[in-house]
Amino acid sequence: MYLQKTLTLSTMIKQLAFGAVGGALALAPLSATAGPYLNPEFNGSSYGDDHLGASLNLDVGYEGGNGAYSYFIQGGPVVLMPNGVENEIEFAAKFGGSVQVAETVGVYGELSGVSGDEFAWGSKVGLKYGF
Repeated sequence: MYLQKTLTLSTMIKQLAFGAVGGALALAPLSATAGPYLNPEFNGSSYGDDHLGASLNLDVGYEGGNGAYSYFIQGGPVVLMPNGVENEIEFAAKFGGSVQVAETVGVYGELSGVSGDEFAWGSKVGLKYGF
């Protein structure tokens, strides 16, 4: 008998979100500053004179940090509003953090994903220099 375990996209997203929240809560006692927050965010995009669409995220998150590092995790429903197509409601989540590597230099990163017919994900990494 052949048994195969199939994880659906929604199951994988739930496991990622709950795992990250569990990890953040486990680290919370180590944090000097930590706490929950709401993050409603509207994003629109266009190319030249063409409006491509927009999205409205209604995220709940948790952030913390201690000394030179900080982290966050957030997620919630997102209303996808592509131009000329019916709106959809999906689930979006992201997590990331930053590390202060020098007095005026920090490095940060973020991973994000949105459910749907096809899983969409993004990443961000950068350097912040203060003067």
